[in-house]
Amino acid sequence: MKSSHADGNTSSACVVSSSSTHFHPSHLPTSPMLLQQPDESPYDVNFELFGFPIRIAWTFWLGAAVFGWSLVQFFDRMEGSPGRLPLLLLWALCMLFSILIHELGHAFAFRQFGVESSVVLYHFGGLAVPRTTNNYGGFASSFAPPRLSPAAELWIAFAGPLAQLASAAVMIAVVKAMGYRVIAFALMPYPLDSIPGILEGNDFESVGLFALVTFYVWPSVIWAVLNLIPVFPLDGGRIMRSLVMMGGGQTDTWLWISMIVGGACTAYGFSSQNMFLGILFLSLAVGNYQMLQGPMRY
Repeated sequence: MKSSHADGNTSSACVVSSSSTHFHPSHLPTSPMLLQQPDESPYDVNFELFGFPIRIAWTFWLGAAVFGWSLVQFFDRMEGSPGRLPLLLLWALCMLFSILIHELGHAFAFRQFGVESSVVLYHFGGLAVPRTTNNYGGFASSFAPPRLSPAAELWIAFAGPLAQLASAAVMIAVVKAMGYRVIAFALMPYPLDSIPGILEGNDFESVGLFALVTFYVWPSVIWAVLNLIPVFPLDGGRIMRSLVMMGGGQTDTWLWISMIVGGACTAYGFSSQNMFLGILFLSLAVGNYQMLQGPMRY
């Protein structure tokens, strides 16, 4: 579920120069193993879109099936259900498009700053991996990505959730224009389930159409909001780090913020019996603690 802006085994770091602070996407501490992309395999799907190499790891489909199984079962119990297999396929495709749009948001933002990137979709979401530079003379090297300012890093981090939320907003607008209510928000936590007018309207006559809207809107909104939580290396953690560095703060500051928020989210996850959230944020909080104690104090 993480949207990273680094290679598959790392997270972004910053390099302090004599005049200013810049982020360098190539010299980074290790991310929690839980969020690292898998090695390439012959079962991966590879293609190119808008000039970006895309790799869909085989673990993406496994993760999608696990995350969506309970929702698929819920729709399969409805009268007129097309069956579990078609519903599971629909869920996986909705997840694919939603997360791909998220990562393409990062990739286009990278390109805006002269950095070419590739996209990897895997069991915990996706990664936008910077790989070359193409600005200022056209020099391209996978070993020498440019240093990015905190403001650039902030925009790159925010572009993914923004693109994903925008795509969900388009579908929501179409559904509301057709006079239907967006039941997907009833499955979301407060205050998302209390948006005025979102649950008003007619019910879908077709289980398939109902499932399509829910399968796209629910993960798109939840994924984007979850990624905006200020815990590194989630997008929100990168945004928070950029804001701290822009304000003259130090590495310890944003790592402590990230670790405290991660600990709070861990407690919430386990107390609400949401094991996925609990394990995820525990892993992130521990990773931040290790970074705080490690030799790379950048």
